[in-house]
Order: sequence, then C-alpha cells, then structure tokens
Amino acid sequence: MDNAHDLQASTESSTVDLKHDRDEENTQQADVDSSLSATVTDSLDHVLPRDREMKTPTYDYAYEKSMSHTEAKLFYQHHQLVSRGADSESDQGSGLTGRPSASDILSTKVQTEGKPQTGILGSSNSTQLGTPTSGYAEITSTSPGQLPLRDDTMHHGNPNEQGSCYMQFATEVPGAIKSAMNMTGSGTVASELNIIYRKIRGLLERRAEYIRLSSQGPEDNPKDRPDWRIYPPPPEPAWDADRENGNQESSPGAGTKKRKMGQDIGEDFDMAEFIPLPGESSWTFRLDENSVYQVYENIEAANVHKPTIRIPSLRDFYMDLDAVIDVSTDGPAKSFAFKRLSYLEGKFQLYTLLNEYQEIADSKKVPHRDFYNVRKVDTHVHHSACMNQKHLLRFIKSKMKKSPDEVVLFRDGKHLTLREVFESINLTAYDLSIDTLDMHAHTDSFHRFDKFNLKYNPVGESRLREIFLKTDNYIKGRYLAEITKEVISDLESSKYQMVEWRISIYGRSIQEWDKLAAWVVDNKLFSPNVRWLIQVPRLYDVYKASGMMENFEQVITNVFQPLFEVTKNPSSHPKLHIFLQRVVGFDSVDDESKAERRLYRKYPIPREWNTKQNPPYSYWIYFMFANIASLNFWRKQRGFNTFVLRPHCGEAGDPDHLAVGFLCCHSISHGILLRKVPLLQYLFYLDQIGIAMSPLSNNALFLTYDKNPFANFFRRGLNVSLSTDDPLQFAFTKEPLIEEYSVAAQIYKFNAVDMCELAKHSVEQSGFELSLKKRWLGANCSLRGVAGNNVAKSNVPDIREQFRHETLLGELALIERYSDRHIDCSTRRPIVPATGSQLEAPSRIPLDPEQGHSGHSQSPTSSILPQLRSDASDAEALRNTCSSDTTRAGDSGNSLGGTHPTGQAAASPGSPPEHRIFPGIVHERIRRDNTNINNDS
Repeated sequence: MDNAHDLQASTESSTVDLKHDRDEENTQQADVDSSLSATVTDSLDHVLPRDREMKTPTYDYAYEKSMSHTEAKLFYQHHQLVSRGADSESDQGSGLTGRPSASDILSTKVQTEGKPQTGILGSSNSTQLGTPTSGYAEITSTSPGQLPLRDDTMHHGNPNEQGSCYMQFATEVPGAIKSAMNMTGSGTVASELNIIYRKIRGLLERRAEYIRLSSQGPEDNPKDRPDWRIYPPPPEPAWDADRENGNQESSPGAGTKKRKMGQDIGEDFDMAEFIPLPGESSWTFRLDENSVYQVYENIEAANVHKPTIRIPSLRDFYMDLDAVIDVSTDGPAKSFAFKRLSYLEGKFQLYTLLNEYQEIADSKKVPHRDFYNVRKVDTHVHHSACMNQKHLLRFIKSKMKKSPDEVVLFRDGKHLTLREVFESINLTAYDLSIDTLDMHAHTDSFHRFDKFNLKYNPVGESRLREIFLKTDNYIKGRYLAEITKEVISDLESSKYQMVEWRISIYGRSIQEWDKLAAWVVDNKLFSPNVRWLIQVPRLYDVYKASGMMENFEQVITNVFQPLFEVTKNPSSHPKLHIFLQRVVGFDSVDDESKAERRLYRKYPIPREWNTKQNPPYSYWIYFMFANIASLNFWRKQRGFNTFVLRPHCGEAGDPDHLAVGFLCCHSISHGILLRKVPLLQYLFYLDQIGIAMSPLSNNALFLTYDKNPFANFFRRGLNVSLSTDDPLQFAFTKEPLIEEYSVAAQIYKFNAVDMCELAKHSVEQSGFELSLKKRWLGANCSLRGVAGNNVAKSNVPDIREQFRHETLLGELALIERYSDRHIDCSTRRPIVPATGSQLEAPSRIPLDPEQGHSGHSQSPTSSILPQLRSDASDAEALRNTCSSDTTRAGDSGNSLGGTHPTGQAAASPGSPPEHRIFPGIVHERIRRDNTNINNDS
C-alpha cells in the first residue's frame, strides 16, 4: 500500500510539473509572437517610401518571398515555434499516431474564428503563419471579378456532344487565371489587373483609331466589294461547287481573251478594256506646312485650310508612340504579358495532346485537299530576287548565246553590247556557274547587311545587276520582264502558289511612278497569281550626300504627288491608274540594325530636315502613314482600291520599331524582335496583326534557325505566315515557298494541320481581292472561328479553328471584365480587334460632300482620340501628363502640332539632363523617380 501511495504521489507531482512546463512554454511562445509582430511592424514603419516594393499582380510575400534577411530569419524562428507547438498538441490529442483528430481540428477552427490572423505584412490576403497548410490549393468561391465566360464552363456534359473534351474545361477562365497568376486575394489582384488591362485596352483603342483613320480595315477597301471587276479575270473554277461559290461578276465575258494558265503570260490583257477612264474629281489636294498631303472638297476649303480628314500631327503621333513604349517597358505589364503568353503556349500543347488524332481523322475525311493543293501566298518576297540562282544563271547564258550583239548598256559615253560587257569582266558564257555568280547569302552575311546588299550584284558587278535586275535601264527593263514572265509561268503551272512581289520606288525622281507603271503595262505583267507592293528604301542620307536633293520633303513629294494626281484625274497617268489596281500596299525597307543617333531634341519638319543624317525609322513610317491615310480617304470616296502599310519591322535594331508597327501598320514583315518585348507580342496576338516571317532569311542574316521564335509565335496563336523574302539569296529549289514550308516542318515538327493553318494565314494576310479569297477559303471566309472555316477548302479542321477562336475570345473577355470593373455596363464598349471583321468606317467625315462639314469643327486631338478612351481614364491621364511635361520642356524647335500653351518656364540650367525618347516627352520612369524624390523630401 505504501508503495502504491508513493507511486500515485509521484505521478501527480510529475503531472503538475508537466503542466507548469507547458504553461511556461506557452508564455515564451506568446512573448516571441509579440516581439515578432512588434519587430516586423517597427521594420516596416522605418522603411522609406522609395524602398517599399510596389504591388504587382504577382506580388505576394508568401509566394514570392520578397523579404529582407532579417525578416526571413524571424519568419523561420516563428515557423519553428509554431511547428513545435502544433506537434506537441497533436501528440497529446491523438496518442502515438501523430495525426490530428477531428475534434482537434474543429477546436482549432473555433479558436481561430473571429481573430484577425495576419502574415508577415499584417495583410489578410497573406498566408497565415499560424495555420497549417495542406499540400494542395484550397478551393475558394468565385468572386464577382472572376465570373466564368460562359454559364456552362463547369458543365461536364456528354462526351458525344459537339466540341472536344478539352473545350469543356480549358475555357474555364477563373481557374486558368488562378493557376497562371497565384490569384489569392481576389480584391487586390483584381484591382491590379484592372490597371494593367486598362492600359492594354487603351493601347488597342489607339491602334484601332489609327487603322480606322487610315482606312486599313478589312471592310474599307472598295476592291473587296462584290461588284469589283478584276481584269484580266482569274480562270474559272475547275469544280462545279467552286463555280457556285465564286464571284460570277469577275468571270470573263464573251469577248474576253482566254489563255491557258502558265502559257502566253499577259496575252489576255488589253488596255482598251479600261477605256474610258474615270473622270476628274472636283476635290483638290495640297501639301501642307508639315509635308502631309491634305485633301479638300474645293478650292475655297483649301484656302481656309479645311481638309476632309484631319491627319494626326507629328507631335500627336510621337505622344501616342511614347504611350505604347511606356506600357511595353513597364515591369509588371511585361511580367503579366509573359505569363499570359506562356499560358497560351501551354494551352495549345495540352490541346494538341488531347485532339491530335481527332484532327488527323478530320483531315482524312476531306476529299481532294492536302497541303500541296491548298492556296498559299508568299506574303513577303522582293521582286528583283524572286527567281532562284539556277534560273537566273540559265537566263543569262541563254541571252549570251542568243543576243550577244544587242546593245544593253550606256556607260562612260559609249554604248556596250552584251558581249562587250562580259569581255570587260573577262568572262564567257561557259565560265558562268553558281559559284561564279556568288549570290547566295549563307555564310559570310551574318550581321553584315552591307555584304548582303552586294549579293544582288551577279559576279559582284553592278553593271550586270543594272542589265538583268533593273526596271529602269537602257533596254527599259526588258530582260527583267522576260524572266518575270518565266517565274509567273511557273507559279501559274503550280496553280496553288501566289505571290505579293515588292518592287521599289526610291523617291529620287517624280517620274519613277510613270516608268514603273509603263514597265508593268507595256510588258503585260498581269497574272491572277501576282499582286504588287511598293517598297520605299530609307536612303535619304545617300541622296543628300550625292547632292540629288536638298531636304527630306523632296522624297515625300516624289513618292506621293503622282498618286494624288492620278486619284484626282486618272487620265493624267493612265498606265499608273491601271497598275495601281494590282498594288495592295506600301513597304519601308533598309537595314534596321543601323544606329539611329538623336541629333534633335525636337524633330524638324521635313522641309527643314536638310542635314546628311537619315531620319529615324519612326519618322519615315509616320510620313508614309499620314500621306497614305489622306490618299486612302480620297480613293475610297472615288471607289478606287486603297492601300495598306506593311513595312519591314522588328528584323533587327531597336525593338521600339515594333511599337511603331503596332500603332499604325496593317501588318509587318519579320517581327523576330517580338520575342524580347512580351507585352507587344501579347498585343499583336490580341489584335491578330499579321506577321510575315522568313526563318531562312533570318538564319542567314540575324538569327539562327534554332533560335527563331516562329514556332513559339505559332503555338501561342499569333497570326504568322511563312514567306521567302529573297529566293535568289536563300533558296535552292524551283519552288522556294514549298522549300520554306518543308524546312519549317522538319525543324519545328509541324504536322499537316499546322502547315495548312499557316497557308490559310497567308491567304488572310494577303491583299488579294475578297472574291478570290472566297474561292480559296470558302464563301464565309471573312467570319471568325468555325463559321468562317470551310474545311473542304482550307483543310484546317473545325476543332482547330474552334480552339483558336475561343482562346482569343477568352483573352478579350478578360480585358472586357477587368478594364471595366468600375464602369456602368450600359455604357461599356466591347473590345474588338482592329483587324477584325466588325470594324466600322470612320464616321467623323462624310463620304458625300453634300452631307455637310460637321467633322470640320473638331480639334485634331479629338479626331484622333475619340470617345473610345472615355472608359480608359489612365490612358487619357498619361496623355495629359505627357502634354504638361512637353510644355514644361520648352519649345525651342519648330512647332509640328500647333501652338503650345504659353507661360511655362523652361527647364533650369542646373537641372539634371532629361532622359527623352521622343520629342518633348519625358519618360514615365523619370516622372516616377521625381515623384518618389518629392515624397521622400
């Protein structure tokens, strides 16, 4: 009994000691907790405003662990104490199993309810340190800002229903956003998303307005109307179904000459078919003080300076361009765009895994169609290099044998025959070979654009280039016309390959347009497989150095004045009027990698640009855009075909060129630098801006094939197409476009559906008439998604089109949701891509002169930026800030955009040097730094 009593007493005393120890441990833990919170609070209170990190959509202390070394140490100590306390309680409550019982969990939940648990920052959105976390994400309810796109997004229906199984869950936007962006605090993240999406929306609206203003939209071109006459007419469709869907108005009449495709090129063309030409317009045009051609309804309107359409000034253009660059260089926006692009790429890979075999099955069900007999357009190819080396070599040898005594050149005061030209370079027809021509650019031209330009000279002789590859020479370009007809014959024989050849107007002389039009019309270079683009080389510095011109305005005059003259009165340039019906747009070409030195604080107008320095890329593009916008408005009013701007952009050099292309260009060529600017890449995706890429050309000049972003762009859903650029320098086969596709398929592992989708993109990007596109893609090709897809024509399965279309609509719906969170839904305007089929024509200026002049009373700024920006106040605030900074900077240069407000003091001499990207604009980073300095003081 005594032993039992002693054992009981010792047990009670040990229990008391354990309770006492546990109480002391809890007291110590409470002291540590209080000291931790006090230390963290004190550390945050002493942080300067400039050292506090700005919140971004991905900013979260628990996930990003963006904390100092001291905070990390305190976090670790606190975590260890919490873990010990949790382990001891679990051991006591559940015995030796080590697992918490249901009562322990409930009791813990009851204790924590009603208490504000905070993380490191004391924020309710942070991860709670005192709460054990599980190994999977907690399922939360959907917040109002995370409503699904469709009511049936969570519905897992019958697998036999229409659409793939992927579409039943992949379009669930809230889950996708959470997985891509760690969306834990719906309120905070939604507000941050609102800022970024409003910026994106503002940029899309800026571009949409520029496209509307310049009549570059899909419904702005009169040649896409059903009553447009194509002459010479295309061949009749081979199948009855094609005849039913084709444009019957464009079919040849009873008296029209017919020829077999691939033979007798141009014999079906007769200039008498265009007689009589349209009459002279009562409207007039003048070159204003800013070197932009303005169109007026009459002489009286011209005298009082009331143009029919108001073109944005150079200052307004650079302000808009600076806004695009500010957003594209913003850190949070770049991170956000990169994650969205990564999500799009991963989504396509998941789609491919789930639907690859279904796509193959759908393709096999299509009769007759495969990759080889779907239409493909070479959307970027230079005419003077449109043939391959073997073709050119064979042509030169034939001329040497058949016409050696023909006078082909006048140089140094005497006429030279073809034989004498070759004797002067010590060559005979037998000596010529591919190696002797030396026109391939595969080994010694990488990052050497100067050497690449020399590759256009056969045997390294510029005189041979002038004889065989020029339109304006002693023989009036007859040799180039003959080899062009041979290339056209090959294209027509293949039937399914089309080209858009780019031919040069240099701007050296005002007679260039008439000479080029005469070369095309006189040699009858008309084919249903060929359309033309006009490329303007940026060579003002060369002309100025040689004394050919005094200022940059002469280039603008030589390029655009004949176009306005022929629009006013086609009889003044009849051949030019006929040739322009086959011209689809303009291009700007030169070496983009050239350094653009900033000599001016504020760019002068072209009339005063008289230095030997070449204007920058953005300066060239603006004056091309401004004059094309004015010209298109007049041509559209007269019922003539309009033009688009499709320049070389993003091949090398400054990535800011891509911002210019996004703002005011219909589509671009190359665009490989988009890989460095994720936000602009995301904008190109949202607006489906066409990108004609040439990986083989880039491989030889600027970027090796394995690093080319073409495959990534395609998987992410950008509107990309394949083109050859310069077959003479890069191709080896008779069909360079097929060669480009075949190399891409081998390197990037493209399947047949991918190839057909790329071919469809090329047709959509091209400038061929809508009636021809309906023949090639189907009667509803102008519609988006499955509604516009005819798998019997394009060989692209509906399931692929459905995926692409729904993914794009999902991204646009996110912009609509988060950019309009604080705006009345009744006044909300949906986001529509500028290149979509729903665009409206500009309604500010009446097309009919009798409709009045209601648009004349608007200011230039209001005509450029309409009420579309009323729901994007941040973009307008940025513009106002830029305007105020411009005024403070002073106006020492020439005024390009009207008078500036007076009474503003100029920058003080002792102020730090201002960092400027464009004239009169202070960069957003400088303004932010100045704000932080003011806050600190």
